[in-house]
Amino acid sequence: MQKISKYVALVTVFVILASCENSYTPKPRGYFRIELPEKAYQKSDSSLPYIFEFPAYANMGIDRQSPQENYWRNINFPYFKATLHLSYKTIDQNLFEYLEDSYTLVSKHIPKADAITDSVVYDEKRQVYGLIYRIEGSATATPFQFFVTDSTHHFLRGALYFNTTPNNDSLEPVIRFLEKDMLHLIETLQWNNAVADNP
Repeated sequence: MQKISKYVALVTVFVILASCENSYTPKPRGYFRIELPEKAYQKSDSSLPYIFEFPAYANMGIDRQSPQENYWRNINFPYFKATLHLSYKTIDQNLFEYLEDSYTLVSKHIPKADAITDSVVYDEKRQVYGLIYRIEGSATATPFQFFVTDSTHHFLRGALYFNTTPNNDSLEPVIRFLEKDMLHLIETLQWNNAVADNP
């Protein structure tokens, strides 16, 4: 009986000592899973000097910050708390000025960017030329900007912003998802000269 008691006491001590071992390994930081909608597109308003296809899960409205600009629009993505700001200008021997402005606006993000890559837009048939900027970095305010022009009459600039504190690591799936939508917008863009000539 005494042997059994000693055995039980020994096992109890062993179990207590084993349970006191602290081998905690922290889990890697995780983010909420984001459900992405199916891709579907709709045509923009034909009363603008530019026409393109934009996502069906977005809505387009006037830019309330610049009511004097008739052709500035915001494409809002309510589900993602994101907005693509579009600004349009008519070229009047001032293309270089608009190009410089676009470059300056992208350059402002250099201090927080890990990298800025650009790719050329060149479509002679549609007369759409420009640059797309991808701005990498977890604390950058905008991950995607672009400008397109026909080089003689039209100039359209776009910048994507999220209505959240910048944390592009967690937003990465959404950024890549919306980037495809912006590329689709650029690929379907056509100039509406009838409107541009009669503002």
